[in-house]
Amino acid sequence: MRDKWRPRLGLVVFAILLTVLALPLAGLFFFRVYENQLIRQTEAELIGQGAVIAAAFAAELRAASIPSSNFGANVPERPPAERSERLRPIEPSLDLALDPILPPRPDSTPGTPDPAFSALGAKLSEILDAAQRTTLAGFRLLDPSGVVIAGGSEVGRSLSQVEEVRAALDGRYASALRSRIRDRPSPPLYSVSRGTMLRIFVAIPVVVEDRVAGVVYMSRTPSNIVKHLYAERGKLALATVTILAATLLIAFVFIRTVSRPMYELMDRTARIAAGDRDAIRPLGHHGTREMAELAGAFLDMARKLQARSDTIRTFATHVSHELKSPLTAIQGAAELLRDGGDSMDEATRARFHANIVDDTERLNGLVRRLIELARAESTVSGGETASLAEAVSTLGEEPRLAVEIEAGENIRFRMSAENAAILLRNLADNSARHGAKHFRLAASEDGTVTVIADDDGDGVPPVNRARIFEPFFTTRRDSGGTGLGLGIVAALVKAHDGTITLADGAAGARFVITLPGVG
Repeated sequence: MRDKWRPRLGLVVFAILLTVLALPLAGLFFFRVYENQLIRQTEAELIGQGAVIAAAFAAELRAASIPSSNFGANVPERPPAERSERLRPIEPSLDLALDPILPPRPDSTPGTPDPAFSALGAKLSEILDAAQRTTLAGFRLLDPSGVVIAGGSEVGRSLSQVEEVRAALDGRYASALRSRIRDRPSPPLYSVSRGTMLRIFVAIPVVVEDRVAGVVYMSRTPSNIVKHLYAERGKLALATVTILAATLLIAFVFIRTVSRPMYELMDRTARIAAGDRDAIRPLGHHGTREMAELAGAFLDMARKLQARSDTIRTFATHVSHELKSPLTAIQGAAELLRDGGDSMDEATRARFHANIVDDTERLNGLVRRLIELARAESTVSGGETASLAEAVSTLGEEPRLAVEIEAGENIRFRMSAENAAILLRNLADNSARHGAKHFRLAASEDGTVTVIADDDGDGVPPVNRARIFEPFFTTRRDSGGTGLGLGIVAALVKAHDGTITLADGAAGARFVITLPGVG
């Protein structure tokens, strides 16, 4: 079955963090860019209005035939490439993030205006007043020395000390951001915008015959961002709903892929700890790939621990039963020898001594088998290899039954010669206990190594075939059988990533063992 694709936890967390980070940054960026755009827009409007007033002022100067000697500084000569261009646009240049915010505009100082320019200023005053009522901008028309000749209450006073005015008197366009002097407090909501605390000042030189004939000096507070946002409230509402939906989607994804499987796994952990076997089953929803792997590994561990707990419980019951019978017999014989030793004849005394020795040997044999079983179950499959020939040579004369190799004696498999000898010894001993006279081995290789062990003994009755690998299961307990021999064999094979089965249809007993090959 093909695994279902699931996003990795790192990808989910990265996407969530990136989205959460982007939302406030996007909001700050939107406010800053939008506010700066309002500054630029206000400057552009002042440039357009000033250009018209400067053109009207220049036309009046030419019509009045004021000599150029009354004008101010010469305008720097432009390069030939620029002189050939008909259009000379003035681009807005103010930047709320980069340009300094200057203090409020300095107060005007006393000045002496040129009478000829004062007459022109009076003539243009009505135009300036009408423009101010419509555009809400402040207009000052200055003569070549920087004295106000039209606009507001500062007529006859000088603004030549103002930085942007000085630049315009030198023939250069100048603009500045200055702190605003308020005549009334702003609403609290306006504090989110820096633009409400500023005023934009623009100074455009009036050039006649390549000399500065005056300055159009204008100022205006930029459009308020809160007012514009209110005007765009429909779009803002849509953006708010979109962000809210995105946030809820993030929460849903996080809960579904991380929180929900995690809490379900925690609940399963508590239920398993309380002994609920039904809790050892796959989660209803895994979410991410890592969570699926974690849940699978945890539940697999829980199953193994449960199986190990059942095995230990059964094992303890069997061990106590196996130890109880010989210990009871030894205790009974010892008590009889103690209590009736003086009146007991020599033959009876010798029989009780023999019973004690036999039961003691049975206990020693059982303990040795238990140690072998523990070693077999704790064996770790390593890099050692062996062949049937090496394993049989390691046996020596220990088995009760001669071991014969019919085929594949030099085929190597992943198991040490010592462990292979323990495996063959227990198989041969089991065959001998069941009446076998011959024990034969044959190995073949096809990716894995298959070892077939045959004997000519009594075989295994069908009723016992399903239980022969269970520890302590034996049909020859009266003759000293412990039921651990085949259990040790099964534990060794399992520890080396192999399998062992009882084959069908054999005259005696036939065991088929598969082990990892070397190649």
